[in-house]
Amino acid sequence: MSWGSVLFTDAVKDVTSGNAKIKSGDYLEQGVLPVIDQGKGYIGGYIDDEDLACKSELPVVIFGDHTREIKFVDQAFALGADGVKVLKPLSDSLDEKYLYYFLKQARLPEDAGYSRHFKFVKRLKIPLPPLKEQKRIAAILDKADAIRRKRQQAIDLTDQLLRSVFLEMFGDPVTNPKGFEIKNLKDIAHIQIGPFGTQLHKEDYIEGGVPLINPTHIVNGNVVPKSSLSISSDKHSSLSEYHLSQGDIIMGRRGEMGRCALITEKENGWMCGTGSLFIRPKITGVFSEYLYTLLSSAAIKKYLEGESLGATMPNLNKGIVGNVKIPVPKDEIINKYFHIRKKHDDFKNKLNAFSGKELFESLTQQAFNGQLSKQTQAA
Repeated sequence: MSWGSVLFTDAVKDVTSGNAKIKSGDYLEQGVLPVIDQGKGYIGGYIDDEDLACKSELPVVIFGDHTREIKFVDQAFALGADGVKVLKPLSDSLDEKYLYYFLKQARLPEDAGYSRHFKFVKRLKIPLPPLKEQKRIAAILDKADAIRRKRQQAIDLTDQLLRSVFLEMFGDPVTNPKGFEIKNLKDIAHIQIGPFGTQLHKEDYIEGGVPLINPTHIVNGNVVPKSSLSISSDKHSSLSEYHLSQGDIIMGRRGEMGRCALITEKENGWMCGTGSLFIRPKITGVFSEYLYTLLSSAAIKKYLEGESLGATMPNLNKGIVGNVKIPVPKDEIINKYFHIRKKHDDFKNKLNAFSGKELFESLTQQAFNGQLSKQTQAA
C-alpha cells in the first residue's frame, strides 16, 4: 500500500507561543496542574493556579527541543520555562497519537546541536494514511508500549531490590556503619585523568576509529560510544597511558558527578577522553565490580558534588577522586554479594529477553512503512 506524505510544517503547528511559562522557583510538590519541564524529566513540579493552564486544545504532543524526548499529553498542564515545543495537528486529517508515535521513531541528524533540534523536525515528511488507519496504528502501538512499560517496571524493581541488598550488606560508604577498614581510593587503585587538550586535537577525530569515551558516552552505567568521535590507530598507539582495560572504572570528571561505567571485554583498549578519568583497581575481578557499584552510588555522588570545583560546571581532579574514602570489606562478604548479584542479573536478563522493547520497535518501524496495513490485508 502506498501512502502519500505531508511536510511537517504543512501538517503541524507549534502552539507553544502564548502559553504562560512557569519559573522553576514557583513549582510546588503537589498541586492541581503538573508542570511540563523537560529539564526535570518532564514533570518538574506542580502549581495550584488553573489560570496558568496551557490554552492549547488537548491532546497535544510535547517535543523536547534540547533532549528530543517526546511526550503525549491529554490532561491539563502548565508549561515550565525549559525549552519545549507544544505541537498540535493543523487539521483533523492527522491524529495526535499517530503524530506522537511518528516523532518517537523519527531519526534526526546526530550532530543536531543544543537548541537546534526542532529545525530538523520541521524538515520531516509524515506518512499520511487515512485517519482510520492512523488511529488503528496508534492503538496497536499503545498496546505494545504498555507491554514494554510493564516489563520495564519489573526490571526497575529488581534494580531497586539489588540496591537495597547492597546497602544492607555494606551500609552507607560515607558513614561506614559496618566498620569496614577505610582506605583512600588512591591507595587501592591507579587513577588517570584523560589526555590534555594539547595531546588530542579536534583534527585528530575520525569516523570509525578507536572509540574515545567522554562523559556523554557514559549512559546509565554503560559505555555508549559515538562513531564520529574516535581516533586513528596511530594516534591511539601514541597515547598508550590512556588506554582502558577490562576491570577499569571510567568516570566523567565534568558535569554530572558520579557518572561512571565498568569497562568490559568489549571496551578493552578503547581510549579515555579528555573529559573523563579512569580508576584501575590493584585487585580486579569481583573487587573491581564492588568498587564500581560503590562509586556509582548516591552517597558517593553526593560527596563528589560537594568536593567538585568550578563555578559554572562541576569538575573533578585526581586529588579529589584519590581522596575518596573506600570501605574495604573482607573478600567473603564481597563474594557473597556478587553471588546474589549474579542471580539478579540472570533474572534481569530473562526479563529483558521478554521486555517487549523489540516488539514495540519492530511494530513502530512496520507502522510507518505500511507493513501493518499489508499484514492486515494478507490476513
